[in-house]
Amino acid sequence: MADHIYKSQDFHRVERGRVADRIFDDLRNQILHGALPDGSRLPPERILAERYGVSSATVRESVRALTAMGLVSVRHGSGTYVTASTDTMIAVSLASVIKLKDVGAVEFLGLQAALNAYAVELAARCASDEEIASLRAAAEKLAAIRSVDRAAADLRHYLHRLSEISHSALLASLCGFFADVQVQLAFELSGGPKLADWQRIAGALHPQRIAVVEALEARDGERAAKMVRIHHARALELITSSPRGAEIRASGPLYSQLIASLLNTRTEAHPSDGAPEPQ
Repeated sequence: MADHIYKSQDFHRVERGRVADRIFDDLRNQILHGALPDGSRLPPERILAERYGVSSATVRESVRALTAMGLVSVRHGSGTYVTASTDTMIAVSLASVIKLKDVGAVEFLGLQAALNAYAVELAARCASDEEIASLRAAAEKLAAIRSVDRAAADLRHYLHRLSEISHSALLASLCGFFADVQVQLAFELSGGPKLADWQRIAGALHPQRIAVVEALEARDGERAAKMVRIHHARALELITSSPRGAEIRASGPLYSQLIASLLNTRTEAHPSDGAPEPQ
């Protein structure tokens, strides 16, 4: 690609010192403010080095930091692209906190319960009848579990829909992320594609999912939030009662390691990837 197409971009020369940090800050600000929009390609390393008046190695260090934050991704043979989606940034940030603080499943799923409870309180006020009906349809798909892949996809859809009808974009992004990890966690703790375990866990939770829907249909946000908390408490009990769950629970920190590894896999693959899709 010709060099002249990058001449209008506002890349400033930087002072000596922690030069890589300054370049990182400048590129990050351009990404967050939309000057370098999601999906766009960064100028080649050589051109960035010329614009900033530094070496290619310095630019490379800055790009590595942006990659670690999930703001860009390097596609070998193609270039470096901006990947500044909300889901990616949430995933990277939460993965870092989980690693640093040894967050376990109880705390992780407890926070998910609190977020979803708030989401249904908003949904009771803001969701349309059609949106609540779509949540019921999502819940009813889980009445019978005949395929692990199908059940995982349906569960993720139900949990995403639960927060989407709150009409809060931020809440939907946060809850959607937790939903993806919950499904992955259930998949891992059940030992993989074991239909009997999914029938035991996801099947047992069907009455609680329907109870949430019924509370929303009655526009009772307080009762819907209570039903969400009951659903999550029962889900945690069932998930951690599996042989794999008991094994990890006995080791304590292994929960945070498992969750962090699931987060890393998710962000490395694609920001919207979660549990396996149905075949």
